[in-house]
Amino acid sequence: MNIVRVATYNIHKGVQGIGPQRRLEIHNLGHAVEQLDADIVCLQEVRKVHRREEQYFTRWPDLPQADFLAPEGYEAVYRSNAFTRHGEHGNAMLSRWPVVTHQHEDMSDHRFEQRGLLHVEVMVHGRSVHVVVVHLGLIRASRTRQVAQLQRFIEREVPPAAPLLVAGDFNDWGALVQRALDATHLRAFEGSRQATYPARLPLVQLDYVYARGLTPLGVQVPRGRNWWRMSDHLPLIAEFGLPTIETL
Repeated sequence: MNIVRVATYNIHKGVQGIGPQRRLEIHNLGHAVEQLDADIVCLQEVRKVHRREEQYFTRWPDLPQADFLAPEGYEAVYRSNAFTRHGEHGNAMLSRWPVVTHQHEDMSDHRFEQRGLLHVEVMVHGRSVHVVVVHLGLIRASRTRQVAQLQRFIEREVPPAAPLLVAGDFNDWGALVQRALDATHLRAFEGSRQATYPARLPLVQLDYVYARGLTPLGVQVPRGRNWWRMSDHLPLIAEFGLPTIETL
């Protein structure tokens, strides 16, 4: 059995604060992603371009944020969810393992929140692993419909026997998402919650990694004085055992 380390992190577009007090954190986030040492990193609120922030910050990266954050040797996949006056933002996945295919599906439930999912197939230790990165809506009714759409997507696009990871910011601190994903045989880590929000004083868990066809081994949320400065969320790291082809 091989170990697969997966992280999910809402990076708040690489900027913290508001107005003239806002500060650029994308460079610190680059070091943070390296520290996670994850095989697969699922990111939300990632920017490819934002013309206003690019003019405001003198050290705004020349590369899109997903490519800028990818450690050496990683492959970055990015797709936009939301388009705004000055730019856009969306989901990304950084992979230590080769990417086979990827696609995007719009999950917007109403015109005030543009949402989407990113589906990536990765070849890990010679096995095809499917990864879905999500960022669900703020309204409970929207999340209910979005989880139903996610279930339909999985049934349509992911082979039943294929290992599957679904990770991201679910914006849900109750049992709504877990109850719905039970029907798809996706499980998060049971037991004590791993609070990820708000980063300065984490009270609730909004960020999860759900898995099917992999063995859960452990989950953790990094702590320390610097993590809360980089985003309004803390990252969550989960480790799984991936059965080898010989043991199937």
